[in-house]
Amino acid sequence: MKEIIRAAFVIGRRDYFATVMSKTFLFFLIGPLFPVGIGVLFGAVGTNIASNDVEPVVAVVASAEEVANLEAARDRLGILAPGGGFVQLEQVEPEADTDAQRKALLSRTERPVLGVLEGPLDAPVLTGTMGEHSRTAHQLEAFIVEARRGEAGAAFTVHDPPLEVRTLRTTASRTEFAQVITARMGQLILFFVTILLAGMLLSQMLEEKGNKAIEVLASAVPVDSIFIGKLFAMLAISLTGITVWIATIILALFAFGGGDFALVPPAPAVGWPVFILLGLLYFATSYLLLGAAFLGIGAQASTVREVQTLSMPVTMIQVVIFLGAQMAVGDPYGRNAIAAAIFPFTSPFAMIARAAEVDALWPHLVALLWQALWVALILKGAASIFRKSVLKSGKPIRWPWRRRKAS
Repeated sequence: MKEIIRAAFVIGRRDYFATVMSKTFLFFLIGPLFPVGIGVLFGAVGTNIASNDVEPVVAVVASAEEVANLEAARDRLGILAPGGGFVQLEQVEPEADTDAQRKALLSRTERPVLGVLEGPLDAPVLTGTMGEHSRTAHQLEAFIVEARRGEAGAAFTVHDPPLEVRTLRTTASRTEFAQVITARMGQLILFFVTILLAGMLLSQMLEEKGNKAIEVLASAVPVDSIFIGKLFAMLAISLTGITVWIATIILALFAFGGGDFALVPPAPAVGWPVFILLGLLYFATSYLLLGAAFLGIGAQASTVREVQTLSMPVTMIQVVIFLGAQMAVGDPYGRNAIAAAIFPFTSPFAMIARAAEVDALWPHLVALLWQALWVALILKGAASIFRKSVLKSGKPIRWPWRRRKAS
């Protein structure tokens, strides 16, 4: 085992420096600009999906009669939005300590609210993260004006004081919304980086098999060392590129944010430093899980045409894995999230989403150990397939569509 690890380190170091010091590595660093553009488009779609996941609710601290008037006004104005889209109203009985009640409502995580509407209809005050000219504020002001008009015998007129809006920096509702977006974007970035880098392993051995370099290596070191060394060299190369990309993004946010990171989105549940660290760890496990399988499969190919034939099913498998992990977003304690966290190939994607939504760290330690176990098992199986395809030792693998040779 010691000899295998030593030889794997030598081969990995050779491949790493040969790649990083080459001129083509610069193009490798520029390459993600294209999937990033696609990722922005998917992110816009994810934003729309996430906005539907979080129901817009405003807590109205008033008597049941006043809220009923607002609800009736909302129903009368419903003709203006036949497809829905109006903010929901939740009646809350006033308490003695209004400041504490308002703070508790805005900090609520179960059915979070966008804001809190207080005061009678002649002097309403809305507190939340929305601005004075936001859609929610305009809707509530329309409800209030309509309620004033519809209240029989009241002295209210359309000229009564308008809705006062007190804007806060964040609330539980906005934090939850941002965490859902971060969870989806984290999965999306992890998916694109993995599909971009792990897929390269399908053709990793083709060149060396073509120029007989693999035969020279196999005669000098164990074949398992070749497999492990090349796999971890590609992982190190990928992590080098990702580190450069992350540093570039941080510098861009600092520069365009006026020097104070004003453009940085709200932090995920575990915080940005831990989230980025977990992202790198989950990329490593995802890369090793898929990369070991792809390197073993890719070693079966002898021509470029065969590699191209293998690329389509491999890509579709990755897409299915990604879609399965997407089902875990929004409900980290649900059945789908737990199943995705247990299945080894979807586990990294499910857990990076969990890091955005739940602040507990111990599940990540358990998940990383679980994924490391499967990495070891898949490495062992893929190395066996790799050995048979390279050295043609042992009983050869016969694909179902190939005929048996006549004895």
